[in-house]
Amino acid sequence: MKRIIKDPEVRRKEILTAAEELFMNHGYVNTTVEAIIQQVRIAKGTFYYYFKSKEDILDALVHEIVNQHCEDYKKIADDSKIGAIDKMRLMLRGDSQHAKNENKLMENLHRPENRELHERINIEIVIKIAPVFAGVIEQGKLESVFNVEYPLETIQFLLAGSQFLLESGLFKWNKEEQTKRMQSFQAIIERSLGAASGSFSFLL
Repeated sequence: MKRIIKDPEVRRKEILTAAEELFMNHGYVNTTVEAIIQQVRIAKGTFYYYFKSKEDILDALVHEIVNQHCEDYKKIADDSKIGAIDKMRLMLRGDSQHAKNENKLMENLHRPENRELHERINIEIVIKIAPVFAGVIEQGKLESVFNVEYPLETIQFLLAGSQFLLESGLFKWNKEEQTKRMQSFQAIIERSLGAASGSFSFLL
C-alpha cells in the first residue's frame, strides 16, 4: 500500500483534533498516547515527530482554544463603534460565533477527569485575555463609565475568581445558589470597575 504523505500542518491538526475528541469523551487523564495514535491511524514515530508527550498536546490544545477566543475578543475590543459597556457584554456573555461553537467543549471541561485541561485554559485566559479586557476598561475610563486604578490587575482577579467559583464545577451549586453568586458577581464587578449599579445586569 502506498504511503500517504500529508502536509505537516494538516497532520498536526489531525492529531490535535483526535486528542481533543478523546479528552472530551474519556477525559485527559484516561486518554493515552496510544489511543491518540490509533485514533489518527499513524505510526508512533509520526506522533513523536509532532509532539513530545500527551502534555505537549495539552499545551498545544489549550493555546489553540484560548488564542481563538482571544482573536474573537480582540475584534470586539478593536471596534471603535462599540462602547465599553457593550463590549464587556459581548465578551462576558460569549456572544461570538466561536464561543457558541465551543459550548460542548466547555461543558465537558467541567468533568473531574478534565480538571487539568480546564485549569490550564483558565490560566491562559488570565494571561492572554485579561489584557484585552483591560483595554476595554481603559476605554470605559475615557467614556467615564468606569473608574478603576488598576484595570489589568482588577480584571485578572475578577476572571480568576469567577472561573474558580462559578465555572469550575467544583462546588456543585444548585440553581438558586448559582443565581445568588451571579448576583453577587454583578455587584462585585460593578464596584470593582466603578461602574453604575445595573451596568452589568446582562450577566443575569
